[in-house]
Amino acid sequence: MIRGILLDLAGVVYEGDHVLPNALEAVRQLHSTGLPIRFVTNTTTKTKKALLARLTGLGLEITSDELFTPGQAARAWLKQHNASPLLLVHPNLKAEFSSLPDRKKRAVIVGDAGEAFTYWTLNHAFRALIDGAAFLALAKNRTFMDDDGKLSLDAGAFVSALEYSSGKQAIVLGKPSPDFFHAALASMGCAPEDAVMVGDDAECDVAGALLAGLSRAVLVRTGKYRDGDERRVEAPPTAVVKDLPAAAAWILGHRDG
Repeated sequence: MIRGILLDLAGVVYEGDHVLPNALEAVRQLHSTGLPIRFVTNTTTKTKKALLARLTGLGLEITSDELFTPGQAARAWLKQHNASPLLLVHPNLKAEFSSLPDRKKRAVIVGDAGEAFTYWTLNHAFRALIDGAAFLALAKNRTFMDDDGKLSLDAGAFVSALEYSSGKQAIVLGKPSPDFFHAALASMGCAPEDAVMVGDDAECDVAGALLAGLSRAVLVRTGKYRDGDERRVEAPPTAVVKDLPAAAAWILGHRDG
């Protein structure tokens, strides 16, 4: 049975500054079933608070407890390991870490820094890594759907460059990290085998969820999806559907097994 739902946001519920057709109604329909929902996103250009405000402004019915972000996971990691961040992230995200105390142990944190990715900033992060800092990647996506409706280069390429140069493997905190999926599921008391994931990224959303132990993952043909994506991943989707309303219909049709 399906006892919990994980939903991606960008490319599934909205693109740029607009909600996708009938996506809000699909979310309301899923909420009406009583099944717990968690929105799991790799968006790293906004704090959780700012992202939540944007989503509610778009009309999405969502609470803070339902939203899981890589920045949130990074704060938890820093607290658990008694470390301070050295940030290579988008300027809008820096406020997420502003209240953290200064500690001796350091961790380089890389997110979608946009135009802040320069030789100087990358080299500064590289030097910190070879001097012993831990290495955290908020996500390692290849691409993202930009506000102009086209794919743009995501942080994954820069994370890989730093891995190559420093010889140090990054700890990935967002999707497809199993820990990220498991934290969202644990927050609603749902076992992985009883959950379904819906996303537009065949690699990070779908294959990531299935390899993390979820029994079902639905790929939608919106957002960053490109024809044939489902055939390019290690763990293919359980179903491929047109959009979120179609995914909601699939979930309701398969809810009881």
